Amino acid sequence: MAEPAGIIRRIRAEIGDLEVPFLDTFLGADELSSYDLSETGVAEVTAKVTTAAPPSSVDLVADVDYVLDPVQGRIVLINPDYSPLHHGQTLIVRGATQGMFTDADLETYIGDAVEQHAYGRSKVTRYRDAHGFIRYDHEPLSLKTLPAVEEPLVAYLAAISCLWTLATDAATDIDISTAEGTFVPRTQRYRQLMQHIGDVTTGLQGRYNSLAQQLNVGLGRIEMFTLRRVSRTTNRLVPVFVEREYDDTSKPRRLLPPIDGQEYDDESGLPSPAFPGLWG
Repeated sequence: MAEPAGIIRRIRAEIGDLEVPFLDTFLGADELSSYDLSETGVAEVTAKVTTAAPPSSVDLVADVDYVLDPVQGRIVLINPDYSPLHHGQTLIVRGATQGMFTDADLETYIGDAVEQHAYGRSKVTRYRDAHGFIRYDHEPLSLKTLPAVEEPLVAYLAAISCLWTLATDAATDIDISTAEGTFVPRTQRYRQLMQHIGDVTTGLQGRYNSLAQQLNVGLGRIEMFTLRRVSRTTNRLVPVFVEREYDDTSKPRRLLPPIDGQEYDDESGLPSPAFPGLWG
């Protein structure tokens, strides 16, 4: 059973987006109630106010003593005892940053990766019902039922989506060249990201394709289809049903494969000379 937290750790390791701890100290001066932290994209913090005379330390409670803006990395004191922070008081904030992507962002990428990687696949469970008949349960493959060997593949797909997001942001950068001869190749960041993403044979995309091909999973897996036959007497497609095990007593399940060739429809409106009902 795959856990989202474990896949998130894999993704952060793949793209180098690990959490970074920080510790900030602010001295009171009876002026400020809002303080900018040294990091942005804050995951969680613990804050306390200490005083020297008399020595004391008070742990602050979120939304009671302070309000945190995790995106901007700003803490605002709202308790009148500390707002503004008085002389002799020290605000100590300890926490960690979420990096470039929050856990919520990564969970969205993981959901997209699972939908692509497990598309068209299901987990089949064989059981006996209350009447003694053998039944087969077809459960669509999800993150909970994903085999452990395929967890890295989902992490690779999600990491590729993260890198594409960073590449989109870097695509707007332009090289800087000054009259003094200074040259800053800002577009190099975009090129390096695209090289790391790679194509079907190189980079992170190549790693995913290679492993997926060996396991025969993902959107590029080899599938076996059933050709549809057209009746020579009615010119209609013969119905196709899902193959079943010999001891499967459940009702047949009908398949409706897509029909191509709609671009050849006759739009003239002229009736067919064939008599109605003879050829369907």
